[in-house]
Amino acid sequence: METSDSSRCEEQESAEKSKRSKQKDQTPATGDGVVRPLKLSKGELYKAPTVEELSQLKEAESLFHCSLLKMQMDELLKEVALSERRKKLVDSFVQKITALLQSVPDSPVVELTDLSWLEHSGIAVPFILLPEATKGKFHMEPPVSVDLIGSYPLGTCIKPRVSVDLAVTIPPSILHPMDGINQRYSRKKALYLAGLAQHLSSSSSVGTLRYSSSATPPPAGKESSSTTLRIHALPPPDYLQPSRFKPQRNNVRTAWFTGQDSQQEVSEPPTPHYNSAVLADLLPCSHLHFLSAHSVQCPAYGDAVALLKVWLRQRELDQGAGCFGGFLAAMLLAYLLSTHKVGKTMNAYQFLRNALHFLATTDLTESGITLANNPDSKAPSLPEFHSAFQVVFVDPSGHLNMCADMTACTYKQIQYEASLSLKFWDDPTVEGFQTLLMTPKPMIRAYDNVYHGLVKMQASCKKLSLLGNLMDHSGNYVLAVLPFILSLLQKGLGDRVHLLTHSLPPDPEWPVRSRPPKHKDQPPLAIGLLLNLERALSVLERGPPADSPEAADFRQLWGSRSELRRFQDGAITEAVLWPGSSVCQRRRVPLEVITHLLELHAGIPKSCVRFTYVLMTRSRSESLKVVQSFDDLSRKLWQLEGLPLSITSVQGAHPALRYTQVFPPVPVKLIYSFFNREKSCRALVPKENKPCPYYITPIKVICHMEGSGKWPNDSLAIRHIKAAFHVRLGELLKAQHNYTSRPSPAHLDVWKDGLVFRIEVAYHREPQVLRESVTPEGMLIRRDNPEAQRVELETQHKPFLTSTLHGLQQQHPGFGAVCRLAKRWLAAQLFGGDVGEEATELLVASLFLQPAPFSPPSSPQVGLLRFLYLLATFDWKNSPLVVNLNSKLTAAEHTEIKNRFMSSRESLPVMFIATPNDETASVWTKEGPSVQMLQRIVTVAAKSLHVLETQFMDPSQKQDIRVVFRPPLDIYDVLIHLRPKQVPLMGQSVDPKFTKLPRGAREEEAVSSGGAFPVVDFDPVKLYLSELKDAFGDVALFFYDPHGGTVIAVLWKPKTFHPQPFKTSLMNARQVNVTDAATTVPNVEAIVRDFHVMGEGLVNKVELKTETWAV
Repeated sequence: METSDSSRCEEQESAEKSKRSKQKDQTPATGDGVVRPLKLSKGELYKAPTVEELSQLKEAESLFHCSLLKMQMDELLKEVALSERRKKLVDSFVQKITALLQSVPDSPVVELTDLSWLEHSGIAVPFILLPEATKGKFHMEPPVSVDLIGSYPLGTCIKPRVSVDLAVTIPPSILHPMDGINQRYSRKKALYLAGLAQHLSSSSSVGTLRYSSSATPPPAGKESSSTTLRIHALPPPDYLQPSRFKPQRNNVRTAWFTGQDSQQEVSEPPTPHYNSAVLADLLPCSHLHFLSAHSVQCPAYGDAVALLKVWLRQRELDQGAGCFGGFLAAMLLAYLLSTHKVGKTMNAYQFLRNALHFLATTDLTESGITLANNPDSKAPSLPEFHSAFQVVFVDPSGHLNMCADMTACTYKQIQYEASLSLKFWDDPTVEGFQTLLMTPKPMIRAYDNVYHGLVKMQASCKKLSLLGNLMDHSGNYVLAVLPFILSLLQKGLGDRVHLLTHSLPPDPEWPVRSRPPKHKDQPPLAIGLLLNLERALSVLERGPPADSPEAADFRQLWGSRSELRRFQDGAITEAVLWPGSSVCQRRRVPLEVITHLLELHAGIPKSCVRFTYVLMTRSRSESLKVVQSFDDLSRKLWQLEGLPLSITSVQGAHPALRYTQVFPPVPVKLIYSFFNREKSCRALVPKENKPCPYYITPIKVICHMEGSGKWPNDSLAIRHIKAAFHVRLGELLKAQHNYTSRPSPAHLDVWKDGLVFRIEVAYHREPQVLRESVTPEGMLIRRDNPEAQRVELETQHKPFLTSTLHGLQQQHPGFGAVCRLAKRWLAAQLFGGDVGEEATELLVASLFLQPAPFSPPSSPQVGLLRFLYLLATFDWKNSPLVVNLNSKLTAAEHTEIKNRFMSSRESLPVMFIATPNDETASVWTKEGPSVQMLQRIVTVAAKSLHVLETQFMDPSQKQDIRVVFRPPLDIYDVLIHLRPKQVPLMGQSVDPKFTKLPRGAREEEAVSSGGAFPVVDFDPVKLYLSELKDAFGDVALFFYDPHGGTVIAVLWKPKTFHPQPFKTSLMNARQVNVTDAATTVPNVEAIVRDFHVMGEGLVNKVELKTETWAV
């Protein structure tokens, strides 16, 4: 039972805080050890450090990466610890509740099934009374004693969820020596709690009471916003003999549980979990004495437990049935102390590292550990515990397995998290404190695939014949069937996953006047997978040879899905083939495996298992076609004969060549009747009164020519020579490979395999030539300029980034899919013009190269969630985002980048991204976003993250992930609605419409060479948007979704409507107001008319949001 003091405690605490804050500046130091700011003399300020200070500095240098980590941990411990004043408030309330509990009145003796004595108060019994028939008598008496147990008296209780445990000892007269069987003790305990709740509810000083369930018999109580007092009803210490509750003993009879008397002798199944639940109530006081002894011997013990509890809480491992809670954390550290794996003089940081190392390297599912130094002769052995439980950690008495409810999958998850944390903590480039102790790891962001809705487990118990397990868990069929389902899925998924885990069944809470929730009312379980991408999407499950003994087990596992197949190596084996002709279908293979096994063996229908895919882009296979065609073109360019200079490199500079294009170009076959022809070169041109033709994306290719003394030193002459190269390349490609092309001064477009490649000739010295100029005095000077930066960006930075990210895609196959989703979200929310494609790709690359505290994402949806979390939580103002491409940056260079960033923060971009080739300038974010747009992006990312995670974790909600891709348009001042007929990329929109409009092309394989040259890079919306920005960029901001958006959103710049002095040179889109002096303001009506005129044939209507702006 949980209870807490009234809100007066909170009011007193807030008043005290306010009072202390006013006195803070006047009080230089306090007795609580907290150092206050002091005015020091010059002598005191520069005096030599003391021995203690030198010792602390030496400790920080030897144990931590830097002194900052030590200070961060010290501050964290101060933050989570309870203040002395708050402890006094808690002690006062405990004394008040203790006095109330000791005044419980006696009641007459009644049958155990008689609940009439509770009816007048309306208090319910916190136990599901099934079966109803139970022998025994019950009455109420005051408790023998009321004692504090748990973390509060031990000093390891931490905020924010402060829980204080109070042990109420049930009088021996209420209990009977045979109450250990058939749930009699559990029911008497529940009835005693109900009697306590009835008594406490009559007191005006106690607020609302609630029951909660942490094991089989639930405690009860009332919760406040800060502190929870949990009242546990426990038996006397010598009430039962522990030997009667060995794991192999039975204490729940089948005939009683089923209500059917059997005429035949049946062997009763063991009830290890039921036995452990009863034993756990016998030992809390002895456990407290054991832990207190270790706490006294080791000064850092309490802080170490606090740190370990914070680590567990961030990973959601400390709440729910079978969790690794604070009690186990304290026992683990006590075990490390008692076995001398840690020293008594170690600090909390060393304790935490050693605890994580122990968890990472010790498999308690195979080799259990025990705290019992000299167990009695009747205590079970470790093999006996292992035969009954999946995870074994024996308490000091030698009789209780403290991990009785923990599944092997949960412990494997703890092992994995511990090893991952150690890996990141040993990396000097990772901020270990922030990522490992301050970053939450909810299941939905930690695992690649999360499947929800595992319900109807009651039928699974019947199908799997788990009556013994159902008895063992007191009718909780979720806990009874869970280990079998996990074992089944682990066997079926095999090497497709690195890790399989599950959500922990929550501990329900309910009002004391309500009946306990039924097991079917619990939230459905979720299964999380950490995918092994090398095998996860494989459509073939190859089994043993048909004549081997294992073939029968394989057929039994897979049922009708298993069939004999002959392979190319001549082997005839059992095999299972899953549908998977496309990448989208192959991503569903793990779901197919799970649903098939659950339906076949557990009777759980496929419709009960839900998994949401985020598929808003094309798959990787389209990019693969582009890459293959580019490779072929590259080889042919290298082999061209007749060029005056040889080609030194051919590099891709297009997102499709690094697998990050949202909608990669696909080969198309042109429908010539849809177009007109040019008179000169017979190239295709759009017809009037037809829909805008199919948009063909030019794929940019940079072709570097060798250096030569014949290259001029004049930038204009270099451009002329490059234009001549474009013409010559087109002639040679036509003559030697019959490729249709169209040269221009800036590039050469080549029509090949139904794709258009835009080849740009580059000369490596051109940026240098553009920076050079000669003064009138004849002096050569070098000065940076935008044109040189643009050429350098296009010819050097982009090709290098393309090749680097192409390699990252080969290393992490999920990179491209996450990039495409991230870009699609930014574009859909109208942020594509502020965060460039390359900047987005680097943001996503950081999720794979610096994934701490996670592992690199292997599925698009978890990658999108982490991308949104990065945008929403990264400290862009005070930290640079360092993306260590190819692991070129050392720890010292990381530090240098951060120091340089802080010293030059005011002159650097708002979003600063550093790479090995760009440590100082952040070239990809120079143009944006602005401070205001970044703040808007952060806000929308946080909201989108919340919406997506809520949908993914709550199967009862309508699953519509497109909602985060629909931008809110009510914040804009003007909306320009476009005609869908003239939007060539309409099929890429979030909610596609008018996809059947003829566009003059079909997406299918085309001839590799020849044919008329198509209409390339023709997007009327992009051209219209460019004209709008050129004409009105000084008065408004324009936002548009380039992937099929039909609305251009306009936002007036705030300073636009401030009256400006009249100047003839500043009259663009403004009108004159003559009052005392001539001023100008924007001519909104004329601007809106210009929107119509400039977009004639493209603009459908212009919607004015007059309520959000005024002249």
